[in-house]
Amino acid sequence: MHLSNESLIVIVIVIVGIVAGWLAGNIVRGGGYGLIGDLIVGVIGAFIGDWLLPQLRIHLGTGMVALIVNATLGAIVLLVILRLISGGAAVDGVLVWAVVERLGVRY
Repeated sequence: MHLSNESLIVIVIVIVGIVAGWLAGNIVRGGGYGLIGDLIVGVIGAFIGDWLLPQLRIHLGTGMVALIVNATLGAIVLLVILRLISGGAAVDGVLVWAVVERLGVRY
């Protein structure tokens, strides 16, 4: 079996997204948002972390652990902002699932 570079990148993105989303959900909410919800929160959090941490002059290094920490910090920021905007509705994952349904993801 041969995996292309693109396949490996997708696998890493999925793993980092799921782990980061689950960690952020447990830190902010006390539990995850399910597999798809954790993946979406983690991937969006990775983009936020990649933008925010350099702005704060924070460099975590390279490697899988640094990617997960970066994405988790970004996902925490995302969930806190969603909680502030929604007045606490993000605690129940309402906004996360609204995004999942808006994207047309079948679960």
